Amino acid sequence: MGRSLQRITAAALGPYQSAVIRIGFTATYLLFLLREVPHRQELYGPDSPWSWELEHRLMSDNGAFTALMWSDSSVWFEAVYGLTLVSAFCTLIGWRTRTMSVLFMAGVLSIQNRNVFMGDGGDNVVHLMAIYLVLTRCAQVWSLDARRAGRDAARRSQGLGPARDVVGPVLWAVLGPVLLVAVVMGGLGETWWLPTLLGVVWVGAAAWWALRREPDGEPRVLLDVLANIVHNVTLVVIMAEVCLIYATAGWYKIQGSRWQDGTALYYPLKLDYFTPWPAASNLIAASSVMVMVVTYATVIVQVAFPFTLFNRRVKNVLLVLMIGEHAGIAVLLGLPFFSMAMISADAVFLPTVFLVWFGGRVGLGRDRLFARFARFARADRKGATRVPGPREPAGEGAGGPGGPGGEAPRHPGDGGHTLVG
Repeated sequence: MGRSLQRITAAALGPYQSAVIRIGFTATYLLFLLREVPHRQELYGPDSPWSWELEHRLMSDNGAFTALMWSDSSVWFEAVYGLTLVSAFCTLIGWRTRTMSVLFMAGVLSIQNRNVFMGDGGDNVVHLMAIYLVLTRCAQVWSLDARRAGRDAARRSQGLGPARDVVGPVLWAVLGPVLLVAVVMGGLGETWWLPTLLGVVWVGAAAWWALRREPDGEPRVLLDVLANIVHNVTLVVIMAEVCLIYATAGWYKIQGSRWQDGTALYYPLKLDYFTPWPAASNLIAASSVMVMVVTYATVIVQVAFPFTLFNRRVKNVLLVLMIGEHAGIAVLLGLPFFSMAMISADAVFLPTVFLVWFGGRVGLGRDRLFARFARFARADRKGATRVPGPREPAGEGAGGPGGPGGEAPRHPGDGGHTLVG
């Protein structure tokens, strides 16, 4: 019991899994918002068939939160939509993750609650995970915050204090009055948990910044322990949520005849709305054996997955099958964002060894790409600054206007040189 308590309080478990969740869900919603930029006004803005007046009546009944109900102007809608895009990108790269995750959550709730009739099922998962991200320490790895924390640790090892932080206090000072005004004006809906969560995060951010120069002091250690407990509990909730999604989906499929006779898969493959690749859909639908295999495999995997968590090898095999299933849904049924959301949720069960290996391969590929660009830039710099020979007029030669290349000398500010800088 003592070891378990020490493990829960001493560190935030699953740093790579939580980072994958952060990257996966923010990338999913970021790409969704970018795709819908041409249609944003009709989906969630002033031009939506679900008008601002209708949404206001719905909000008065369910008490949900959406900042888009604060004003019906087009300028305010564009500001909320743009802020959601920015916060999603900042959370994706892990810059000021705690603050940006709060803004990302507010943006997701605002846009989705503005028109609850839009979505494909994956939006419900994004809705929940956006709330859970605020409670996790999801920027321990693969983030700009982790890089900044590493620099601060190096400074402390040299006997220096942490680097001066200006952005953090500015964000805290700006968002505090906004939160206060929203609470006083009743703009956070009729739920109790949202103002409580935002208030605790705001006060916690102030205490964390005030104690950052004493990382080994008792108050800072206490805050660290509390943050670890909240993170670990939230990670367990996320795992339970994923298991609940698959368990309920699988057991409901068993009860219906549509999945027993295969029509639940066959009919979507014949609908124009769900057939971006008609040839591939018709090929599968034409084979009764293929329809039967995919139908029963889907049901078996979803029902069995929660019970395989006690066996690591079987769990990993089913993870591969589920990820492949969602990839097939993205391609065959044209539901990429639903599949991205579910794959991101599945990633919480991926082995740490695999994630570390995958991160290392991505980092190695990135370093090789940057090295190639650097070599290209150095070679380009040498060619651009080559001194003419004694018999070669200035401005001519292999790279000059009169030379075989027929190109003017490159300016030092051209692309390759800018990359080196």
